[in-house]
Amino acid sequence: MSDLPTVYLARHGETEWSKSGQHTGRTDLPLTANGIEIAKQLKARLAGTTFAHVFSSPLTRARHTADLAGFPNPVLDEGLYEWDYGQHEGLKSSEIAKIRPGWNLFRDGAPGGESPEQVTARADALVKKLKGLTGNVICFAHGHILRVIAARWIEYPIQLATCMLLGTATLSVLSFNHHNLAEPAIKTWNT
Repeated sequence: MSDLPTVYLARHGETEWSKSGQHTGRTDLPLTANGIEIAKQLKARLAGTTFAHVFSSPLTRARHTADLAGFPNPVLDEGLYEWDYGQHEGLKSSEIAKIRPGWNLFRDGAPGGESPEQVTARADALVKKLKGLTGNVICFAHGHILRVIAARWIEYPIQLATCMLLGTATLSVLSFNHHNLAEPAIKTWNT
């Protein structure tokens, strides 16, 4: 099949909370000065690639990254919102571990926020939509949801996302082995 999509995942640039390691779900933080500079570099990295579809999380940090990368009018998609961390919003993993020893977001979810099942359902709906598109697609979003999307793209449980680190203002690419819809693959990760 030659008309399968190639999906680029772009994580937003640095914010104060991503820099400090705080969980930033629905808190709408701006990019730092450094976040703006590294997000601008995405434009050069994507130069020469034409995109049939451009999507972004509705949150400012993702939309601003899209704009800096040369995509000022992405389609906003609620499937790209970051995980709702509920009571863990703004906390670092080390702080959460004191409250809930052994806690793992991808296994345990967030009290007062989203469960792994809810995030899986949201990611699955988005992946189904993306796999139905053609051409190059780019999605600007957030670290944890992009990790979940990648795990679900290749049809693995979201717990796999625990092992998939993703830096700010990085690109990853989802594709298909042998150009076969039945063989979804991660082509590039965290570049």
